[in-house]
Amino acid sequence: MNEFIITFRECLEACLIVGIIYTLLEKNNLKKEIRQLWVGVLSAVAASLAVAISLNSVKESIGNASIHALFEGVSMYITAILLWYVIFWLSKHVSHKSGMETKTKQAMTSAGLGIFFVVFFAILREGFETALFLMGSFSMTGTFSYLGFFSGMVIAILIGYGIVIQGRKINLKLFFQGTTFMLVLFASGMVAYGTHEMEEFIVKGNHLDYLNIESKSEISRPWNILKPLKEIPDSANENFYSFDLNGKNKYTHILHDKGRVGVFLKGFFGYNSNPNWLEFILWFVSLFFGISMWRNFYFPNKKSVNKFKLQKAS
Repeated sequence: MNEFIITFRECLEACLIVGIIYTLLEKNNLKKEIRQLWVGVLSAVAASLAVAISLNSVKESIGNASIHALFEGVSMYITAILLWYVIFWLSKHVSHKSGMETKTKQAMTSAGLGIFFVVFFAILREGFETALFLMGSFSMTGTFSYLGFFSGMVIAILIGYGIVIQGRKINLKLFFQGTTFMLVLFASGMVAYGTHEMEEFIVKGNHLDYLNIESKSEISRPWNILKPLKEIPDSANENFYSFDLNGKNKYTHILHDKGRVGVFLKGFFGYNSNPNWLEFILWFVSLFFGISMWRNFYFPNKKSVNKFKLQKAS
């Protein structure tokens, strides 16, 4: 699910950019610039793959478990911040043809590879974001859905083609309204998971003295439920458990954060069956912040709308 939403959104933005530029170039019969456009697209895709491989190589090269947890935690915070920036700042300019057309016209009048660079950096930005967000999703769940990845890409390309090339009227605001809300939840989950990884850094790196405690068991938690068990209780339903799910020869409940259902909740909502208090508080605050921004962006009150109109008029 995460892969579909991320890929769909980023690919749709990229398709709209390419489609708007292509339409403008075709209207002016600029065949040389059209070739530049497709070379720019292919080059940006190749560069995005190189970025993804490089980021993954850096991650895999970290052998120390404590440092690896620190890297994961910091990268999750950065990814969450980028997600908020993408979904609330850059989304204001998605499908706004005027800005992109202005950049394209400026590139057309400039010498050299103007169109190439406009397309290359626009698509590379989307590719970098996609790689970073997908890495964050994989870190949280430990799984990757190729079906979600490719279906999101194909559907985005088809919608982008229908909107720009075929002139279909599709309610883009409704599309982005729904995917933005899902990404708000995803970003909050990343904040929670990043905080959990910072706890792992402290514990595995023997830095408990930072918290002025001697044992991990002393870390305060709002709840600590569904612990893996050596045997299923007589009163429990065995259908809710999986054996040796994590190679520990124990029964894991489906709602544990590593269980069959819990791992999905963890990856998408930041769910944890034993969060620390800071993790829970930051998750709640980030979720409240994200939903508030989402509501104000897509459902502004009349006062905000009138203020915007007055500023625009002046």
